[in-house]
Amino acid sequence: MARKWVQGGAFVMEQVDILQMVTPEDFTEEQLLIAQTTRDFIEKEVLPVDAQLEALDYPLTVSLLKKAGDTGLLSADIPESYGGLELDKVTSTLISEELARGSSLALSIGAHVGIGTLPIVFFGNEEQKAKYLPLLATGEKIAAYCLTEPSSGSDALSAKTTAALSEDGAHYVLNGSKLYITNAGFADLFIVYAKIDGKHFSAFIVEKGMPGFSMGPEEKKMGIKGSSTRPLYFEDVRIPAGQLLGEKGKGHVIAFNILNMGRFKLAAGCLGAAKESIELSADYAITRKQFGKALADFPLIQQKLAQMNTLAYVLESMVYRTSGAIDQRFREQPPVDGMETAQAIAEYAIECSINKVFATEALQSICDEGVQIHGGYGYIQEYKIERIYRDARINRIFEGTNEINRLLIPGMLLKKAMKGELSLFESMRQLEKELMNPMTSPQSASLLDQLNVLLDQSKRLLLYIGGLAVQTYGEQLEEQQEVLAGFADLMIDLYAMESCLARTSKRYRQSGEEAALLAVQMTQLFMEQTFEKQPIIARKLLTTMSDGDERRMHLSILKKLTKFQPGHHVGLGREIAKRVIEQKGYSV
Repeated sequence: MARKWVQGGAFVMEQVDILQMVTPEDFTEEQLLIAQTTRDFIEKEVLPVDAQLEALDYPLTVSLLKKAGDTGLLSADIPESYGGLELDKVTSTLISEELARGSSLALSIGAHVGIGTLPIVFFGNEEQKAKYLPLLATGEKIAAYCLTEPSSGSDALSAKTTAALSEDGAHYVLNGSKLYITNAGFADLFIVYAKIDGKHFSAFIVEKGMPGFSMGPEEKKMGIKGSSTRPLYFEDVRIPAGQLLGEKGKGHVIAFNILNMGRFKLAAGCLGAAKESIELSADYAITRKQFGKALADFPLIQQKLAQMNTLAYVLESMVYRTSGAIDQRFREQPPVDGMETAQAIAEYAIECSINKVFATEALQSICDEGVQIHGGYGYIQEYKIERIYRDARINRIFEGTNEINRLLIPGMLLKKAMKGELSLFESMRQLEKELMNPMTSPQSASLLDQLNVLLDQSKRLLLYIGGLAVQTYGEQLEEQQEVLAGFADLMIDLYAMESCLARTSKRYRQSGEEAALLAVQMTQLFMEQTFEKQPIIARKLLTTMSDGDERRMHLSILKKLTKFQPGHHVGLGREIAKRVIEQKGYSV
């Protein structure tokens, strides 16, 4: 059967179909209604008790989780047959975005519905699903995910927690510990990873209160203070054999694919926090007076607001492009079991990691500028931008550090190419042939056409650098972390540029020039600023991989591949900021 979905990683070689790509402008009335329901829940139920939540009030957190369950906010990804709503991934993403305004409670909910519940949704057997999913959907039971250990963070497979099958085969005996477990203080179910007989990495469903299962005190954290984070200890904990999740020795399949979804949902949460940061900053800039006029009247403040809004627009384009692609994959070829589900999720593992890295770093930049706009007030806890700033820092560590994800992004691309799933190497060879001929600069009439040329140059640059890296290092490339990280940055830039350009082009085609004006301005600003930094990354990589006459040749080709004429960025920034100030927040 011919493939009908967008192939994961194919954006490196292929052009996106703008009509096929999902954008926020495509949201249905039902999706928008669910988003509004989520926002109403946060505003009416969560924000009035924010101070108590930050003080780590377990009973209050649990009661709000149950209210969220009653509202349907915990069951978006749970099948209807087990009491869930079974919503599409775009709608589920909208919920994650809107929950972000709930600060630490958003993390508690996110850990529950994402990495806590999805392992059972995707990999549980019928008995496990029937027993647990209806309770997780309502919030009667709260879930936690237990992977990290004192000696294993990013290197999850080196876990030392063990499980041994009893002589009668009725139980697994669990011994070991877990660290930094979100929701630990009030969770009822724990997805715990351990090695059976010390070597078969596997997953288990562990219930609270089992003899030998204990936990340490709450960690004193920099941010996300309203979420529970505690270590867990297992001393001869006897788990019924039926609590093994998935297959023996296949825990890595569950862990890595659930982390993919976790990375993606984290990006959606960062988007929500980014939009709130812009709203807070715009409001403050409008009301705060200095030297006889509002901060919003100062060009340097306007440039900050413009950059913040532009980053959020690009992130929003990436997040919903990715969720739409996952939806299409599941819709066109619905998985029938856990392994097929794993394969469907893994299809977009590259995009999930790209979203995670871009989102966490974009939010850090946005909320940092938000604090700067607030001045001294931004450093005071009374102003929420201070909270967002502290809470955002963990995101670059969550769900695999950004360094690990930067290694995964090109690594996964090359693996797909070596399996024949992507025509990456063919594209690299074709580019090599093209570069032997004189290069011409195409003449483009419209601005969007010019930006498409810029995008094409970015793809060619990426393929050129990638081809040289493969030729230079071969199978040893995985050891060249600096090269892989630089290549990952070019891939992240490419996905971000293409996502915002495709969204803007689609809006321009469907709604006209006037309606798309702000989107065009932000797309131009982001793409040109991003393209300006790519030669710096590429030059560093080329000088690492070559020297002498060969280096001079590569640098000469680099100069031709990255030639372009930038626009008036100061003017663009002022125009974008004008709309942000008019709207008193995020504007598209």
